[in-house]
Amino acid sequence: MAHAQTKVLTAHVPLELAEKVDALAARLERSRGWIVKQALTGWIDQEEERNRLTREALVDVEAGQVIDQQSVQAWADSLGTSQPLPAPKC
Repeated sequence: MAHAQTKVLTAHVPLELAEKVDALAARLERSRGWIVKQALTGWIDQEEERNRLTREALVDVEAGQVIDQQSVQAWADSLGTSQPLPAPKC
């Protein structure tokens, strides 16, 4: 089995965060490096998805597919009432 190439990254983290990483590593019987890799992978995935959604939303805005704030506010205010409004549409 071929091993993926790796690169060592160094970061200064607050002591409290480092202690949480150590505690989690001990509880899961994993290395600190494994914990940090999992956390970093999750955060990068989240940021990539956020970026994708932002670009998708900007395409909608440029195409004029928007809902005015007043319609959204009226809908949100109606939620939890006896007669909620239907969700606004473009």
